[in-house]
Amino acid sequence: MLTVRYSWLGVRPGERLLDFGCGGGRHTVEALKLGALVTAVDADPREAAQAAGWVAAMLLEDKQTAGSGGQGHVVTADGLALPFPDGCFSTVVASEVLEHILDDKAALGELARVLRAGGTMAVTVPRWYPEAVNWALSKQYHTVPGGHVRIYRRSQLHRRLQAVGLEPLRWHYAHALHTPYWWLRCAVGIEREEVWLVKAYHRFLVWDITAKPAATRWADAALGPLLGKSAVVYARKRA
Repeated sequence: MLTVRYSWLGVRPGERLLDFGCGGGRHTVEALKLGALVTAVDADPREAAQAAGWVAAMLLEDKQTAGSGGQGHVVTADGLALPFPDGCFSTVVASEVLEHILDDKAALGELARVLRAGGTMAVTVPRWYPEAVNWALSKQYHTVPGGHVRIYRRSQLHRRLQAVGLEPLRWHYAHALHTPYWWLRCAVGIEREEVWLVKAYHRFLVWDITAKPAATRWADAALGPLLGKSAVVYARKRA
């Protein structure tokens, strides 16, 4: 399930896109379908390997990707010292990654550096109040190695973007149906995935992601302003 709306980014075939902190590669896969030339980056070799597997499968087997001309590769790299020249990407996606990075200002500076003037960037982070509830319910939620190191307010994220030469354009919330699941996980114990209600909710989310029924898509959109788990900000680099 995507967090970023590519239609808001204006991604076009043949343009270079950086998927920063790509994880398993969900945003990379969608960008390939749109015909982008994707570079996916993750600091975790295991996540990078998983994304590389998806990219290879897409390029070999997916007719939509082959027809669009999308191409991609995956790089394991430090987000504070990206191995790319200045201004080499038209679009940057950084989804659910900044909250894991101690020096998020430096990471945003690197992303701004490799984005061309006039290029667009989408940054997503956990929304402040659902995240604050998680932190209040479970210390373990945010103290595990590699966990979240801060809670953002949207205004704070806007200031971070402006400080590196990016102008926020628009924003929205995403994944409202995921918020109660994480509240539940934190309430019963973050490691207690065997609890029947946790398992049942997880099965529901998996079904929703795979089946994409209209009813839950409508419910997620309607509940977004109240329960959206992720805050998504779109910005443009000043010329």
